[in-house]
This record gives sequence, C-alpha cells and structure tokens, in this order.
Amino acid sequence: MNYYIDAFKNYFKFSGRARRKEYWMFVLFNFIVSLVLGIIGKVTGITILSTIYGIAVIIPSLALCFRRLHDTGRNGAWILLSLIPFIGEIVLFIFFCLDSQSGENKYGPNPKGV
Repeated sequence: MNYYIDAFKNYFKFSGRARRKEYWMFVLFNFIVSLVLGIIGKVTGITILSTIYGIAVIIPSLALCFRRLHDTGRNGAWILLSLIPFIGEIVLFIFFCLDSQSGENKYGPNPKGV
C-alpha cells in the first residue's frame, strides 16, 4: 500500500528511477481500486466515481512509467510505444518486467541500493 501512496506523493515527479516492485504494486492497487469502483458504479448506477478516479490517476501513472523506464536505462519517451496497438504494449510490458540497471545510470542512483 505504501508504494501506491508514494506514487501520489510523487505526482509530478518524472525524473529519477522506480523499482519493479514499486511499479507493479501500484498497478495491482490501481486495478483493485478500479475494480471496486466499477462494481459500485454498476450496482448504484453512479459511474462518476470511477471516472474521477481514472482522471486522477493519469498523471501519477505516467510519472511512474517514466521512472520505471529510467530504471531500465531508457528514456521516458519510450512510453509513446503504447500508441502502437498490441506490439507497443507488449514491448512496454517487457521493459517494465526487466530488472533495474545495476549501479548508477544517467537518471540517478539505483533505488535498490538506497
């Protein structure tokens, strides 16, 4: 849960690095919250909650994606691969699953060592 909250604390932080665990824990909690809000929306007929949540998570999600790409030694612009249907998403999925670059890279020190 701390990783989920940390993503919101670093709302506009597009620099630095993010560990795999930080990224995937945010994805997991984001999925759970979205699922619960979707179920609440279906039951009550009020879908505005999930819409507001979706808008609120866009920037922290992008910032975390940038930092995760930085951790693997890639520029944040690689996120544009998501615009290529299917193939771009698979490539990004692989990048997000890769281990951190060992030691310090041009985006900062390895978060595993901090």
